[in-house]
Amino acid sequence: NTPHSETTTDGIRIHAAAQFLPGESEPQNKRYVFAYKITMTNVDSAPAKLVSRHWVIVDSEGRREEVRGRGVVGEYPKLAPGESYSYVSYSPIGTKWGTMEGSYTFVRDDGTRFQVAIGRFFLVPTAPPLVLESPSR
Repeated sequence: NTPHSETTTDGIRIHAAAQFLPGESEPQNKRYVFAYKITMTNVDSAPAKLVSRHWVIVDSEGRREEVRGRGVVGEYPKLAPGESYSYVSYSPIGTKWGTMEGSYTFVRDDGTRFQVAIGRFFLVPTAPPLVLESPSR
């Protein structure tokens, strides 16, 4: 049973994984920081560009936080067929474990917008370490 997730929607595959960062966390202040890495791959035959994100972050006490924004880490990756894009970001939560899930909005060259699911993945101290190479195409 893996804390990671992988989902494919409309030809865009999303792999999500998180890692606990004890050095950044302050358990005495109820601050647990996780790095998470997203890899998106266009397995479709048409290009698509990411335009926005929507996250739902829930801690183990049921507190829910929703985050919406444009792009990811300041970028709007456009994926040609077969192309992948990865990035790493961070999420602090108030408990030792929690979950993240959500969606990205992509747009096709003809202007069609579509939602791509980010399957639920787990923010847990026991998750295996991420391979944190720098983002690349």
